[in-house]
Amino acid sequence: MSSSDIFIGETLGTAILILLGGGVCAAVTLKASKARNAGWLAIAFGWGFAVMTAVYISAPLSGAHLNPAVTVALAIKNSDWSNVPYYLGGQLLGAMIGAVLVWLAYYGQFHAHLTDKEIVGGPGAQATTAKAVEAQERGAGPVLGIFSTGPEIRNVVQNLVTEIIGTIVLILAVLTQGLNNQGNGLGALGGLITAFVVVAIGLSLGGPTGYAINPARDLGPRIVHALLPLPNKGGSDWSYAWIPVVGPLIGAAIAAGIYNVAF
Repeated sequence: MSSSDIFIGETLGTAILILLGGGVCAAVTLKASKARNAGWLAIAFGWGFAVMTAVYISAPLSGAHLNPAVTVALAIKNSDWSNVPYYLGGQLLGAMIGAVLVWLAYYGQFHAHLTDKEIVGGPGAQATTAKAVEAQERGAGPVLGIFSTGPEIRNVVQNLVTEIIGTIVLILAVLTQGLNNQGNGLGALGGLITAFVVVAIGLSLGGPTGYAINPARDLGPRIVHALLPLPNKGGSDWSYAWIPVVGPLIGAAIAAGIYNVAF
């Protein structure tokens, strides 16, 4: 794979990943969406199918890492860091593009949601706004969850450990079940297996933090949230933003170490 193939493949694949994954979060969250309140099952399966679709689109070009944690784990496993910058650059750019596409697809719903006093508070708002207003005061705006993750209980150690554990499960599955014959990315069957592993992580381990398990998936859309001209969008919760970046990278390194020792 050439450096340009890697960059294009990762940009395209990660954009599709975030478009479909962020899209299901928007569908469940926004008031004027037909899928409003569809629930956690919809989100978990939506992200799983997003991974599967993105993998099959980008695998022929880049091996479909789509996640800096996967890239770091493979670099450790293979002792080859030469292409890591191309992977990371494509993943971050693709995540930002995908987040912008979610905004465009749900443009009217974002405006309706963020101008509704029951959501953002203000004169005439009902008592049901208390939770949303409290979240905004902590720095997390009412639609930030469409773009990036956040904890239900803010505990730095627990939140970091949760992300580490979830990423270890993902990376071990990728390394033992998901790689193509060259060992440098996801194969056809591996993409399907990994998609269901992501669903399993979401259902079993996603409750505490929203299971980023992917630094680009969280950081890229969070940057877009900060830049988009969304009315009453609130903060982007930058005080938490390092956890879904550092946690998955630590988890990736641990998982790669386990794989090298055990297999």
